[in-house]
Amino acid sequence: MTAQDVKVAEKTVAVKPLEGKVAIVTGGSRGIGASIAKELASQGAQVAINYQSRSDAADAVVKEIEENGGSSVAVQADVSSAADIAKFIEEVKNKYGKIDILVNNAGITRDRTFRRLSEEEWNDVINVNLNSVYNTTSAVINHMLENKSGRIINISSIIGQAGGFGQTNYAAAKAGMIGFTKSLALETARNGITVNAVCPGFIGTEMVQAMPEDVLAKVVSKVPMQRLGTPEEIAEAVVFLAQADYITGQTINVNGGLYM
Repeated sequence: MTAQDVKVAEKTVAVKPLEGKVAIVTGGSRGIGASIAKELASQGAQVAINYQSRSDAADAVVKEIEENGGSSVAVQADVSSAADIAKFIEEVKNKYGKIDILVNNAGITRDRTFRRLSEEEWNDVINVNLNSVYNTTSAVINHMLENKSGRIINISSIIGQAGGFGQTNYAAAKAGMIGFTKSLALETARNGITVNAVCPGFIGTEMVQAMPEDVLAKVVSKVPMQRLGTPEEIAEAVVFLAQADYITGQTINVNGGLYM
């Protein structure tokens, strides 16, 4: 191979758009979160995920990322605990030196009609789905402000926009994420930080696929595109926002046209 051939080969090697960036994905051990973590890594980011109890699932995500040439770490941390999150963030900074991207994805459901909803079921969902966003963001915001750069991406839901039967707790938390996104975007825009939300519709995760066949068919029939979304399609939206410089305070709907 001549020197000219080497130069041509070097030019044809694509530079990954998130090369050198460090990303945190909460709830990144399964479902949508795992797909987000893998897609960010495939685009060059070093990715940290947390898990609460399923270390095997988190380790599997890390292993897949590393087998594909990426760098990842999994840390045990309860997102509803400010102390756990502070330790998690510090561990990530110690390993990678910085944090460029925060994806607030962790979430749970405790579905029940409101008149039967217990205080514990309300608090569980609010703590994991909404208070966690405060915990993680407050732990990284000063770091991003000092660097005058950062991407915060909150995974909300179509339920936070349109509501859902038996999901007052979940809808309140996910709607809260959208309000949080808009307000923080206003506060941080001048410092080079963007804050956006992604609202998935009905996505073909294990939880959705486990729905009774007739119920699932009714759900799909209401979607203009006549299919469920995929976790990978949510991940693509996150990667887009992780690169976007002039988009902030926005809600990106990935729902096949179900809510416009």
